[in-house]
Amino acid sequence: MRDTILIVDDEADIVSTLEDYFLYNDYNIMTAANGREAIEKAGKQPDLILLDINMPDVDGLEVCARIRDFVSCPILFLTARVEDSDKVKGFGMGGDDYIVKPFSLDELGARVAAHLRRERRRGETPKVRFDDKLAIDYTERRLYYDSEEILLAKKEYDIIELLSGHPGQIFSKERIYELVWGYDREGDSSVVAEHIRRIRKKFVAVGAKSYVETVWGVGYKWAK
Repeated sequence: MRDTILIVDDEADIVSTLEDYFLYNDYNIMTAANGREAIEKAGKQPDLILLDINMPDVDGLEVCARIRDFVSCPILFLTARVEDSDKVKGFGMGGDDYIVKPFSLDELGARVAAHLRRERRRGETPKVRFDDKLAIDYTERRLYYDSEEILLAKKEYDIIELLSGHPGQIFSKERIYELVWGYDREGDSSVVAEHIRRIRKKFVAVGAKSYVETVWGVGYKWAK
């Protein structure tokens, strides 16, 4: 079964180039020329979204924030220029990667394939119960406490999946960033810390303990 990519960009020539490239590489393609159209088509649940940031009306960051409640697939931002502060904001909105224009089609294709492989691997692990109340369905990417689902953003779930898969093992902020966001470079600890804060807040909201423990000066671990 072929994966479906949603390409979102207000520049028709870029959309055309990307569409031709990915069709040639055996993907199904949907396209959107603006943010509002992207939000509508995201409801069709593509396997991956290539999302331009600098669009009129509704920009890519806002699109990402709006669709993350109902879309769990990887979202890769396309942008002409990106600063570290922009990355922090984009990752906080639920983005998974940044592709800086101009880019190599082959590099973009390799990143897309890597994200899709990672998604498939994550779907191969079954549901696991950690105690009388907490259960994680690794196939459906859902978290339950006392039979009530805790709704998570994609990266929040990814962090829980990583830590819960290695109970008691300590991960530094940089290592979490590398494994969850897929970058083999120095991690952005502020992004990781913000996601951990949100995860803990959601545990508290349902009356659960904080399963993610801080090891001061080292990193985080999943409580055994």
